Amino acid sequence: MASLNVGNLGEYLREQRRQAQLSLRQLADAAGVSNPYLSQIERGLRKPSADILQQLAKALRISAETLYVQAGILDERDRDEVETRAVILADPSINERQKQVLLQIYESFRKENALDAEAGPDAGPDAGSDAGSDDDAMPHTN
Repeated sequence: MASLNVGNLGEYLREQRRQAQLSLRQLADAAGVSNPYLSQIERGLRKPSADILQQLAKALRISAETLYVQAGILDERDRDEVETRAVILADPSINERQKQVLLQIYESFRKENALDAEAGPDAGPDAGSDAGSDDDAMPHTN
């Protein structure tokens, strides 16, 4: 596990709180933590647990994974996946059920692609099938 990057986390949390137009007290109340504790986190003096980060994320309506990356709990390599998930979860035009279904589909594609990558270049999605042939898909024009 990476070491906690508390200073950047605090700055990020403060910025997210300001964008959400919440006072320190409002966010502390919504997340179920004390004002002094939240203030110490924002100033980089305290290292919050993953549970506290999850409570803060929920109160800020952002993904917990985003805070985990900021805190150094999640590896930097996972940032693209985290950002994709965060965008899906933050989209106000789709409901919670739709968000969960979309995340499940996204995860299934990632797993499929990881298996293909492990199998090697000859085992791609078109290997051993007629998927590469457009004979049935498009009519030929002369």
